[in-house]
Amino acid sequence: MTHTIVASVTRTVTIGFDQPFCVIGERINPTGRKKLAAEMVAGDFSTVEADALAQVAAGANLLDVNAGVTAVDPNQSEPPLLAMTIELVQSLVSVPLCIDSSVPAALEAGLEVCKGRPLVNSVTGEEDRLEAILPLIKKYDVPVVAISNDETGISEDPDVRFEVARKIVERAADYGIKREDIVVDPLVMPIGAMGTAGRQVFHLVRRLREDLKVNTTCGASNVSFGLPNRHGINAAFLPMAIASGMTSAIMNPCRPQEMEAVRAANVLMGTDANCADWIRHNRDTATATMVNGSGMPSASAAGSGARRRGGREARRGAG
Repeated sequence: MTHTIVASVTRTVTIGFDQPFCVIGERINPTGRKKLAAEMVAGDFSTVEADALAQVAAGANLLDVNAGVTAVDPNQSEPPLLAMTIELVQSLVSVPLCIDSSVPAALEAGLEVCKGRPLVNSVTGEEDRLEAILPLIKKYDVPVVAISNDETGISEDPDVRFEVARKIVERAADYGIKREDIVVDPLVMPIGAMGTAGRQVFHLVRRLREDLKVNTTCGASNVSFGLPNRHGINAAFLPMAIASGMTSAIMNPCRPQEMEAVRAANVLMGTDANCADWIRHNRDTATATMVNGSGMPSASAAGSGARRRGGREARRGAG
């Protein structure tokens, strides 16, 4: 059984076919978030702090940390900012981290300060990326996300993407990196633009599991890009991907509909032993609802109930 081990100082997460689905919180990423990018450039990490705490509270097993705030000389600006962000986040939460950057110098800066055994996001099948990233993975003995594209771009043919994944796994082996330390991202296409995107990724995930025996991940929300009610589509996609063999996803854990779908899939796949997590989460949710008052009967309703009980009791007494 393929187990990818990721760890913080106090917590270990195992990604595997026989394990609960691993939720990697995506929110600490300024890409497409102008306000967050501006804050981070200005040294304001209040949103980063809030997002870190909220995602863990919502059930994230790992947190993705990205500091790509500018395209202007990222080789100089990104390494110190990413290192600073990682140090802040790991001071707030106990879950392992996923160090996310396209800049090799930033990845190394993050690896130098990150405690435990983080996941690195990412390497592609491009030769220059393989030569830049794989030595870092070997040096720090950490797992890496392998994205299934190369110099030719992202193929619409899932079998071509499979061969890119195979190439990365084989090149990693040349560096002495074990198969279990490669987590393949098969690249989920937007279903609104490509009607076969769902079937393609399910087919590809099954091949990656059965033929390459690697764990997998994806940017789950990509599937719904450009469509209304994206969370409804994401919530349907996740259990289907899990049933096909996907073992993790980079996603927003603060979306209850999507997290409920993941927890239900864990129950149905048999990775939530005795339904314990499902029961605990729903019990905790019910308790929280009662504590904040929304689950309590109103005073008038309680009063009317008491009056009805009194009337019934009086009638029974009279009889």
